[in-house]
Amino acid sequence: MIKFTTFRAAALFAVCVCTTSTASAQWSITDLGTLGGSSSYAFDINNMGQVVGTSDAATGERAFMWQSGVMTNLGDLSGGLNKSNAFGINNAGQVVGESFAATGRRAFRWESGVMTDLGELSGGANNSSARGINDAGLVVGVSGAATGQRAFLLDNGVMTNLGDLTGGTDYSLARRVNNSGQVVGTSGAATGERAFMWQSGVMTALGGLAEQGTASHANDINNSGQVVGYSNTATGLRAFMWQNGSTTDLGDGIAFGINNAGLAVGQDAGSQAAMWQNGTMTVLNTLDGVDGTGWDLIEAQAVNDLGQIVGYAVKDGEIHAFMLTPVPEPEVYLMMGVGVCLAGAIARRRKQNPQ
Repeated sequence: MIKFTTFRAAALFAVCVCTTSTASAQWSITDLGTLGGSSSYAFDINNMGQVVGTSDAATGERAFMWQSGVMTNLGDLSGGLNKSNAFGINNAGQVVGESFAATGRRAFRWESGVMTDLGELSGGANNSSARGINDAGLVVGVSGAATGQRAFLLDNGVMTNLGDLTGGTDYSLARRVNNSGQVVGTSGAATGERAFMWQSGVMTALGGLAEQGTASHANDINNSGQVVGYSNTATGLRAFMWQNGSTTDLGDGIAFGINNAGLAVGQDAGSQAAMWQNGTMTVLNTLDGVDGTGWDLIEAQAVNDLGQIVGYAVKDGEIHAFMLTPVPEPEVYLMMGVGVCLAGAIARRRKQNPQ
């Protein structure tokens, strides 16, 4: 038992070193390019480094997936109008978004080259959009319904209307769902638009900041239940993080994404991409590897568990999707090597002296 515990500690040491490298002083930036047009926008990234978003193309505005230097046009649904957007991707490479057709806006799921129409809520009038997908394949978004625009959860082909908050005006939008099935988004309420969490059939207002006015919005949730978004306040937009009933003011700006380590990304009040870690906000344009390169990072939309950040930026007069990757410094590689060697030595010792 002692040997097993020691082995786990060594392995966890190596993982922790890798995780903390997200705060490295060195970063590399990758231009994700376009599908032939002059602009592209990245909206999500999974832990495999696959990025999804929207790009101009010769045939219109199209959803894309980028991986290992290659941007792939995901196309659109049958009868499409050459316009589609990809908003979410899970670790299995399943992509969700919206495709525009002669009959209206339709939510889709794309997998292994096939785009599937996900349908809509009853009374939807050909209007639906998928915004997020978790690793189990649960999809969330917004659909027209007999009573208005409503947040939905799609599970095994069954689309459920998540309703809205008490006093709502028949409007709600779900943006993300974590691996526990917790859904976050925005709903109309008696006091205005409010951030919500939906779980097990119950929609709860998260509130926002103490000084907020009539609106708050939840944009993302990680597997620990940490939620990020923003509130309208008397002094402007303020980013927040919510967890277990407590809301933390992150400062001026908007938080769009959060990873499982609690690293949040978004945009500051000066329309520059930013990240929040351990209570500190950093403007991404000031990072080593970005500053002085000619890039102007405008908005960070998502961050994966490796600390890779995606969004959009201005470079040479065009708007391009980018991926920002933390580069471990030499001493970090050394520490990782020590951790791996220690784990390996303990494993060999267990093999030689089994119990």
